[in-house]
Amino acid sequence: MKIVVNGQERAFAASVTVAALLDELGMAGKRVAVEVNQEIVPRSRHMEFQLNDSDRVEVVYAIGGG
Repeated sequence: MKIVVNGQERAFAASVTVAALLDELGMAGKRVAVEVNQEIVPRSRHMEFQLNDSDRVEVVYAIGGG
């Protein structure tokens, strides 16, 4: 299975969840926003949301400040 993450193609042996992807990217537990195919995936769905072949994923850090 191949997905595009922040513009870079990545290959996976099997289907993966958003949570597993974040873990692999070293972003688990961090304040990030995830978009799959231009749709925001709420944090509450990261554990269950299955990614599919050819999905386009954007992951951005949430930065606060003023």
